[in-house]
Amino acid sequence: MIPLLAALLLPAALADTEEKKIRTVLDDQAAAWNKGDLNGFMSGYWNSPDLSFYSGKDKKKGWDETFNNYKKRYQADGKEMGTLTFSEEEVQILGPEHAVVKGRWKVVMKKEILEGLYTLIMRKTDQGWKIVHDHTSVGS
Repeated sequence: MIPLLAALLLPAALADTEEKKIRTVLDDQAAAWNKGDLNGFMSGYWNSPDLSFYSGKDKKKGWDETFNNYKKRYQADGKEMGTLTFSEEEVQILGPEHAVVKGRWKVVMKKEILEGLYTLIMRKTDQGWKIVHDHTSVGS
C-alpha cells in the first residue's frame, strides 16, 4: 500500500518542483529587468530563431528580434526600463517538458505605467525552463 501511495504522490511533488523552477525564471527576469539588465531578462527566453512573441497586432520571430524590440522600446535614447512586477501568476504543468504560465505584468516608469496580461508557453530545455512563446497584452 505504501509504495502505491508514494507513486501517486510523486507526480504532484515533481510538478511542485517544476513549478518552483518556472517561478524562479520569472523572479530572475524581474530582478534583471529592475537592474536594467536586458540580457539577464532575456535569459528567460529560448535563444532560438523559433521563439515567438505576440503583442497587439505585432508578431516577432526569434530571440534576436525579440531582444531588439525590447531594446528599442525600453533602452533607446530617452527611454527607461522602469520597475517590472509580475502578479497573479498561474502555472500549469502540461507534461514533463511543457508548461503554460498566465498572469499580469506591470512596468512603472517616471512618466507612465504600462500593464497588461501575458500567457507564456515554456519548455524545459538543457538550460532549464525557457519561454518559447510569449503573448503579451497592454491594457489602457
